[in-house]
Amino acid sequence: MGKRVGLLTAGSDSPGVNAAIRGFGKAATSTYNMEVIAFRDGFNGLVEDLTFDLQGGSAYSGILTHGGTILGTSLNLPEAYPNGESFSDRTQDAIATYKRHGLDGLVCIGDKEVQTAAFKLSEAGLNVISIPKAADNDIPLTDKSIGFDSAREIATQAIDRLHTTANATHRIMIVELLGNTAGWLTLGAGMAAGADVILIPEIPYDMDIIIEAIEDRKSKGRNFLLVAVAERARSKELVDFMEAAARRKASNLEEKEKELERIENNYSGQTMLLARRLEDATRLETRITILGSLVRGGTPTAMDRLLATQLAEWSVSMVEKGRFGRMACRLNGAMNSVPLAEVAYKGKPIPPNHGWIRGALQVGTCLGVAPGAKLFTELDMED
Repeated sequence: MGKRVGLLTAGSDSPGVNAAIRGFGKAATSTYNMEVIAFRDGFNGLVEDLTFDLQGGSAYSGILTHGGTILGTSLNLPEAYPNGESFSDRTQDAIATYKRHGLDGLVCIGDKEVQTAAFKLSEAGLNVISIPKAADNDIPLTDKSIGFDSAREIATQAIDRLHTTANATHRIMIVELLGNTAGWLTLGAGMAAGADVILIPEIPYDMDIIIEAIEDRKSKGRNFLLVAVAERARSKELVDFMEAAARRKASNLEEKEKELERIENNYSGQTMLLARRLEDATRLETRITILGSLVRGGTPTAMDRLLATQLAEWSVSMVEKGRFGRMACRLNGAMNSVPLAEVAYKGKPIPPNHGWIRGALQVGTCLGVAPGAKLFTELDMED
């Protein structure tokens, strides 16, 4: 028997994770003769030594097309593990489990927070490799994360369906999508479905600009509107207020960022406020559909299955070669890996010169800014 490697899936769920489990298990056992020790329910399994039997190969049967994860997942992290009403650092328990099983390496399939947790375990001395999954595609240094393509397809179909009812009822239909810090899902699905207004966290929106766009449509006889909005999209006036409040209470940049995050967390429900203000200003009935976790479920697309399988196979090769402390990725169209130190604590906002933003503006989509706004400086046709 070759190396012993641990495997877990943690963080928010995304379609395609089972394809990654299957790809990893099959490549590890059949190509490299490794023994896979799988842990249940994310880092819970590593901290509390809860394993899942993947031996024999039957566990992989039929899971390629299934959403979710057969290993289970959780949002708990070793360094901030629930302990009654508080949290405690259980990193040493995770290390003890790793050593108890005699592991040569640990592979963590997870979201942005899991990438940071994987980096911390690597810093604590474990041989760790990560695989990126994120329905909202907010993990840096990879072209796409597992689950994004499926989530975008689900969101696009939902907006397509709302188009017909918006037209029939002459309403403003607002669709809220995942996106705390990055608007990839909202912008991608919104453009694919032909949303009239797309609001993302990267671009604070001007309410007056949106109202002008609606009034312009009404003057042309189009008394309905489709709005795709990320859950953390914010108006320019709110962002200006939060910036000013954070500056008053902080003495340096680090304190300002923490204070800004604290203030922002107190301003949920912005989509509800947006709906009320649009209805009051335009006299058009406004309805909200919140897709939320709906985009995380169901059958993964062919693209996500392929990406998951590629990343899984690549990570097994990384284990064999001893390339630890890194995240497997597909970068600029090719399989690659990057240091976890360059991924941890970081996000992946849409750059202002990205081709999607340029394309949205060119076809007349309202992004909540003036049509002539300089959001990009050069042509960038990334997809």
